Amino acid sequence: MSTVDQRVDLAAPAQRWLHRLGTLREPTVAQSFAFDEVNRHLYVLQVTKAGREAGDLCLNRLDHKGAPLGHMYLKGFGHGVSTGVQNDTDGTAWIWTEADALHGYGRGVTRFHFANGATRTAQDVKIRYPVKGSTDNQPAVCMATRRIAVRHRLDDVPRYRVWDLDAFVARDYANPVADLAQSGAHPDPEIPFQGYALCGDHLYQLAGSAYDDANPPAGHGNTYLSCLDIRTGALLQQRRTEAGYSLDFREPEGLAVRRSPTPWLCVGFASGQVGARRFSVYYKQ
Repeated sequence: MSTVDQRVDLAAPAQRWLHRLGTLREPTVAQSFAFDEVNRHLYVLQVTKAGREAGDLCLNRLDHKGAPLGHMYLKGFGHGVSTGVQNDTDGTAWIWTEADALHGYGRGVTRFHFANGATRTAQDVKIRYPVKGSTDNQPAVCMATRRIAVRHRLDDVPRYRVWDLDAFVARDYANPVADLAQSGAHPDPEIPFQGYALCGDHLYQLAGSAYDDANPPAGHGNTYLSCLDIRTGALLQQRRTEAGYSLDFREPEGLAVRRSPTPWLCVGFASGQVGARRFSVYYKQ
């Protein structure tokens, strides 16, 4: 079985990779993250302290040990529920995010190059609207299959579409590889969706909420991982994860796949106090 076809077993024990990072630019929680495996960078999105309604984001660049390598700001882009990295043949990285925020969430998606210290607005990028009339657009990229997924809402119902990446870059949206409903993210449909990742023919989902009186630390949290088959839309697996259960606050934030040398399904968690949040990553393989 190739690593592209290999599915991560959600029942496998989680292992800690990056723990309690205090290296993000903003004091807010992380929202999502993605790997640039060619250049060994990790990109992490945050909503800025005062930018939730406007959709203002901070994009952090870290190395694979969590050390900071810079940041940039994205004004009016969205909530940062997911992000993706595309590498050109020479290794150059494009960052994919949502864009054109309305009430804090993107109505389209875009790609751009990282520029340390820069600020980008909607006028600085070329925004794509692949699903007409949709809201809450959030991209994820699988470089193993050269595909891009966009989670979106139509009539407030969440769905996924998946395209060949080269066709998508050429703005050919007519023939998606897959079009499926979001399903099976959590046994309780009221629990917040917290991210997703595309790897081969599998789409992984993350849902859960922070510790509170209804979700106390003693219960080790309500975070669930799930896996959909993009070819059929079938729910293949759903499991609660206790990864990072000893973290204070512990809110699941972001899901990504690191492909090399073997697939790791990486789960992000926010922890720490208000104004001084931390970012941790656990993985299953």
